[in-house]
Amino acid sequence: MSDLAIDIRNVVKRYDEHLAVSDLSLAVPRGTVYGLLGPNGAGKTTTIRMLLNIIVPDSGTITLLGTPHRTRGLTDRIGYLPEERGLYKKMQVRRVLRFLAELKGVPGREAERRIDEWLIRLDLKTKERDWGLAKVDELSRGMQQKVQFIGTLVHDPDLVILDEPFSGLDPINAQALKDSIVELKARGKTIIFSTHLMDNAERLCDSVCIIAHGEKVLDGGVAEVRKAHSGRMVALAVDGDSRARIAPVLSDKTLVARVDDNNRYYELELAAGADPQLLLRRVIDTGVPITRFELVLPSLHQIFLERVGARGVEEGMTGHG
Repeated sequence: MSDLAIDIRNVVKRYDEHLAVSDLSLAVPRGTVYGLLGPNGAGKTTTIRMLLNIIVPDSGTITLLGTPHRTRGLTDRIGYLPEERGLYKKMQVRRVLRFLAELKGVPGREAERRIDEWLIRLDLKTKERDWGLAKVDELSRGMQQKVQFIGTLVHDPDLVILDEPFSGLDPINAQALKDSIVELKARGKTIIFSTHLMDNAERLCDSVCIIAHGEKVLDGGVAEVRKAHSGRMVALAVDGDSRARIAPVLSDKTLVARVDDNNRYYELELAAGADPQLLLRRVIDTGVPITRFELVLPSLHQIFLERVGARGVEEGMTGHG
C-alpha cells in the first residue's frame, strides 16, 4: 500500500486561455494535516475539483489512497466540505444528515448512531435541546456550519478535504472544528486544509504547499519551511509614544526590506546583506525605549508575502480558484 494519500504528478488545467493549474506535483503522506495555501484565484479550488473528479485535468496523473482518482466508488472514501456551503434549509437537520450518509452507503440505523454521536460532540444535542430536530434555517450560521461539517464526516472517510472550513465561524465554533480535525488526524485520517488564512494553517498543518497563479511556489513541513526562511526577520517593540521617532530607520531600504506593523510590535524583514546589529544600533541612537528586539522565525504569513507578494495577492483576487 502506498504511503501517500495524494500523489499529483505534472497536472495541468486550462480554461480557454486561462492557465488555472500549471504542471502541479504534490505528494501528501497519509495521516497528516496538509495545507493547500494561496490567494483567491490561485488554483486551490480547481485542484480540489480535480481531486474529486468533478473536472478532469488536461494532462498529468492523480492517485488518491493508492488508487487512480477516477476509480469507481473512490469518492465514498472522501469527505468534502466546500467553500460554498449548501444545505436543504427547510429540512430537519437529522434528515439532511441521514440523506447525506445514505448517499455514501451508510445504512440507516448506523447513520442515526453516527449522527447522534456527532451532534453530541459538537454541542448540537444537549440536555436542554436537540438541534437535530430543528429545521436547518432555524439554526445560526455557526450551527449550520457544524451540520455541514458533520455531513462531511458522517461516512467516516479516509481522506477529508476542507475548503475554507473556518470561514464565518466564531471562536467557540472554530475551536470545536479544530479539535475535531486534530482528533481525525489521531485516528489516521488525512486532512487537506485549503485556506488563504495563514494563521490557521500555521497552527494546524504538518506540511503546506503555497500555490500562486496555478503554480507551486513552495512546499514542505511547516517547521522546515519557517526554518529555511529564518535569519532575516526581527521583532521590534518600542514605547508607544516613540513610534514616530523610529520611522526614518524603518524606512531605510538598506536596512529594512519590509515592515509589518502589528500595532503592539513590528515584524521586520531585513534587507539583503543587512546586519541586525546595525539596525539595533540605529534604533538605539534615536533614544527610544526598546521593549523587544529579537531575531524570530518568520510566520507563514510573512513567508507568503515574501514568496507571493502583495501584487500576486491582488492579481489572484479574480479568476478561477
